Amino acid sequence: MINETGVLPPTVYPSDKRRVVLMLLGALAFVALGVGLLIWHGSVKAVIGGVLAVPFFGACAVLYGIRLVKGRPELIIDQAGVEHAQLGRIAWQEIAGLRIREMTVRSAKQRFIELLLHDPAGYLARAPRLVKMTASGNRGLGFGPANISANTLPVGSEEVIAAMLRHQPQLAVYR
Repeated sequence: MINETGVLPPTVYPSDKRRVVLMLLGALAFVALGVGLLIWHGSVKAVIGGVLAVPFFGACAVLYGIRLVKGRPELIIDQAGVEHAQLGRIAWQEIAGLRIREMTVRSAKQRFIELLLHDPAGYLARAPRLVKMTASGNRGLGFGPANISANTLPVGSEEVIAAMLRHQPQLAVYR
């Protein structure tokens, strides 16, 4: 695996296009549902649901559409650190450890890799806007700001962690 210069080449994971298309279609369905609630509202709760659903899922649909059009990799792991489509670039010296986490949403388990950071506030100061917007919600659920969803990767969480350890063997992994 190590090339002639003695450096491990980057490990590149493209977006799982099938999953991204499915998430785009799901987001569009919730936008349509939100519009339906606004048009054929029968209660204040329906209007509130529509007002919340349309911009949120509309933004999700735009982000998934951009991912499909740009076609850039979901995750790149190299000697300097990781670069994720949503999280941006995080250097190895910023990462204190890794942990696979699960969250159950409507009886479906969502797996992700949590990057445990030495200085979460320092990362958030330069993080992409979407990460900043979701940070307080993540904190309320007991998670840090840097989480890599397994839903958009073509491989499982364990394989990604193994690749990270190949590039940075001294990383701590918490189970």
